[in-house]
Amino acid sequence: MRNSGATAVVEGVGDHGCEYMTGGVVLVLGPTGRNFAAGMSGGIAYVLDEAGDFPKRCNLSMVELEPVADEEDMMQRHLHSGGDLESHGRVDVMADMSRRDAERLHQLIVNHARYTGSTRARSILEDWEAYLPKFRKVMPVEYRRALAELAAQSGPPMLVAGE
Repeated sequence: MRNSGATAVVEGVGDHGCEYMTGGVVLVLGPTGRNFAAGMSGGIAYVLDEAGDFPKRCNLSMVELEPVADEEDMMQRHLHSGGDLESHGRVDVMADMSRRDAERLHQLIVNHARYTGSTRARSILEDWEAYLPKFRKVMPVEYRRALAELAAQSGPPMLVAGE
């Protein structure tokens, strides 16, 4: 799977997943093959690493693996609002790719469950607190640097009206 700007949620991927990826967001809710992220220069991938062995299958020559921050306040606000991620007053979680990972993941999984009927997505959502620490963020080193430079030039991130 090579991505240049789309948002994709998949429930597994074979060898060379996100190879030469240059943009977009990929969320993998299942197993990955070897050589994940080889040549990945842009975009972000999130991988559910239930077995804890994803770093052995990821090509770390251009990317770093990060835990997904809990962002407790945002998630509590979301869960207590009834879970409607499309409600007004929400922060645009796709605008700033260096923050809001937990909320972005949750939104992607909710949408995946809604549009596909995925039982995998529903089981993750039902036990969110247990699954969240098992996600790894795959972040290209140069992409992170470029995002930081852009953020420094443009100032604080924009909020959606009503926030």
